[in-house]
Amino acid sequence: MPPRRGGTTAPPPEEFEENIVDIDVTEEMRGSYLEYAYSVIYSRALPDARDGLKPVQRRILYQMNEMGLRPDRGHVKCARVVGDVMGRLHPHGDSAIYDALVRLAQPWAMRLPLVDGHGNFGSLGGDDAPAAMRYTECRPTQAAMAMVESIDEDTVDFGPNYDGQETEPQVLPAAIPNLLVNGTAGIAVGMATNMAPHNLNEVIAAARYLLKHPDASLEQLMKYVPGPDLPTGGHIAGLDGIREAYETGRGIFKTRATAKIEQLNARKTGIVVTELPYGVGPEKVITRIKDLVQARKITGISDLKDLTDRNRGLNLVIEVRAGFNPEAVLAELYRLTPMEDTFGINNVALVDGQPRTLGLKELLGIYIEHRVDVVRRRSEFRRRKREDRLHLVDGILIALLNIDEVIQVIRTSDDSSEAKRRLCQIFDLTEIQAQYILDTPLRRLTRFDKLELEREQETLRTEIAELTNILDNEDVLRDLTGSEMADVAKKFGTPRRTLLMEAGAVVPAAVPLEVTDDPCLVVLSATGSLARFPLASQSDPERLPGSAPSADLSAVTAADIVACALPTTARATIGAVTSAGRMIKFNVIEIPAASAAGRAAAAGNGSGNGNGAPYGGLSAGHPVAEFVPGLADGETVLALAPLDGGESSGVALGTASGVVKRVQPEYPANRDEFELITLKDDDRVIGAAYLASDDAELVFITTDAQLLRFPASSVRPQGRPAGGMAGIRLSDGAGVSWFGAIGPAVSPPAGAPAGDPVVVTIAGRGAGLLPGTGGASVKVTPFAEYPAKGRATGGVRCQRFLKGEDALIQAWVGPSPVIGATESGVMVDLSGMTGRRDGSGNAITRQLVHLGHPFRRP
Repeated sequence: MPPRRGGTTAPPPEEFEENIVDIDVTEEMRGSYLEYAYSVIYSRALPDARDGLKPVQRRILYQMNEMGLRPDRGHVKCARVVGDVMGRLHPHGDSAIYDALVRLAQPWAMRLPLVDGHGNFGSLGGDDAPAAMRYTECRPTQAAMAMVESIDEDTVDFGPNYDGQETEPQVLPAAIPNLLVNGTAGIAVGMATNMAPHNLNEVIAAARYLLKHPDASLEQLMKYVPGPDLPTGGHIAGLDGIREAYETGRGIFKTRATAKIEQLNARKTGIVVTELPYGVGPEKVITRIKDLVQARKITGISDLKDLTDRNRGLNLVIEVRAGFNPEAVLAELYRLTPMEDTFGINNVALVDGQPRTLGLKELLGIYIEHRVDVVRRRSEFRRRKREDRLHLVDGILIALLNIDEVIQVIRTSDDSSEAKRRLCQIFDLTEIQAQYILDTPLRRLTRFDKLELEREQETLRTEIAELTNILDNEDVLRDLTGSEMADVAKKFGTPRRTLLMEAGAVVPAAVPLEVTDDPCLVVLSATGSLARFPLASQSDPERLPGSAPSADLSAVTAADIVACALPTTARATIGAVTSAGRMIKFNVIEIPAASAAGRAAAAGNGSGNGNGAPYGGLSAGHPVAEFVPGLADGETVLALAPLDGGESSGVALGTASGVVKRVQPEYPANRDEFELITLKDDDRVIGAAYLASDDAELVFITTDAQLLRFPASSVRPQGRPAGGMAGIRLSDGAGVSWFGAIGPAVSPPAGAPAGDPVVVTIAGRGAGLLPGTGGASVKVTPFAEYPAKGRATGGVRCQRFLKGEDALIQAWVGPSPVIGATESGVMVDLSGMTGRRDGSGNAITRQLVHLGHPFRRP
């Protein structure tokens, strides 16, 4: 070695004696592994079967209690709790402690949270991480206080902490059966535990039953605990796995989200998810659904919205595309997404420091014995404390009875030791009693204090007797334990959240994903609402509107007056003819179908036609503007027509100026809306009708009470740009009040008349207006009384005006019976308002704004 600077050399290295120990590496690895595994199992990963807590959770609750934190006091920073737990009790990293504290505060993870958190404690399914512990705050809940209640009364054993300078409880008194109520999850070395949460009321009811009937069978206990009750609610499908888990400690069951199909608006149907399976967050479901839609593995979904907020809670809205069955889409979501999940029960917990797999009865039995032991030790502690206090009270009462002698002994004694010794000799006291007498101030030796001490003496003897009775009588001890359990259930119990279903009961019935192109009837009401009704057979006249009634129409509303009824199919596209002379296309499938339940409800409302076919049913329709886009202000839908044309005679239009037009049924396929007629200035379409053939008759009724009927075949079909031809010759100042078609070929078979066609006219004051301010009269006349005339003629008179009447303000032609509705919705049966063709009408007190045939449900 080269010399150091200064000419000195380093001393030679010291000689070390070799100490090599030969060991078997296999034995060393086995021993080290087992020691590590036991440390993880006992000290970290597995809960104790008595209080259901892992060591870190137990230390958090105990330390919060030691810090004086209470539910009725302010929150403190989580960092403070974590620091105290780590410094005093838990020799591990702060992140593990904080993660455990966060889980104790999450209501979606704990059925009965033990920590009241203030701040961001994460989100369902772990989609969002909690805020750092320097930001969040916490305090124990009332349930946590029940877990540590009476811990200072020698109810549980304490042991040294990791450095031996302090002590910590080996288990908590646990007035709540925490292991079953909150469940747990943990991965140890070579084993794991995964326990489902349960309902507190059910668990305590089963525990109390087992307390009184130690030989109870599993079936009897499952009457009280039928299955888990998950914090996030949802459904459990299949109970076989639950029973297996309750019997053996291991089992599997399926959890499903709670979802319902709702009509979001008139055109959209959606699946609304309000509860997810335990441990599944909305982000996971949303991501999975989006991936499936992009990969085209699931169809029928048009949009997905997460409307979750603090007020409504979880709210995922999955919009179903028109033409798809929501039930089938929901079944696919259950099959392909985390909306259906599997939960594997593995009831592994520590019993006397050893891991065991436990069934329901074993779990309840261990908890019961723990609580019995807690109550016994607490009673012993309280009796001991009361006996000690009674011993002192007995001594001080002896001193009060001999107060002069006691004072004399104390005054004549040289010191306190001699005074204590002499008191013990003279009054037969123990050293504890004598010392207490010496420590008692003179102000406590008054007559009032003597009476108070005598009352306390009597109370202590009574309480000692009660506690002795509890300790000497096992039945009384167990009854007390059961009553305390009942108090806990009453204080903390909540209703069940999870719905238990037998296997397959929640699975929607197998239905096609897309709605089939079944026959249906689309009905437009006089008030402008649309409804769609499935048809079993288009040839069955008893399933179509138009049958003659034989009962009252009291349940019919203004919305149930038919303006147009078009038989079509569910996946068809039809057109709406408007007052501006346009046709606008829309899809039938967008109109919500009337449910069978709705039809059954209407059938049972007491109204009908004597044959079991109820009237009414359009009231639940939806405004036509929600399905027909682009309607201008004041533009209304007059009729519906198919777009395929076929062998029909097209659509007949009648305008206010008396023009008639029959439009050829060749409509442009690449346009969603187009004109059917070129209108002159200030003219508008008064009425429209779909013509299935040339056999129909067209009818004009004018404001000056002229009616003209002529064959539809006399109107030559024209192209869409044409302006039509003369339909009726109008007198000066007159206009068209009503236009339509009548006959067996009009919109068959839905438009087939149930009774003979009639003409309804209402005369009043105010030509061309809705019901005016003057009087009015109504008349119903058989249509057959009016002779047919040629097109472009003036027609025949249909009503004679009474004094004060100068115009027809309402008119309608169609099958009987006929009803009217006032502006306020009052219905008037017009069947009895008959009159001659050219006669005057019957006076009416109510002014009618709607006329027509009542709808009869298919």
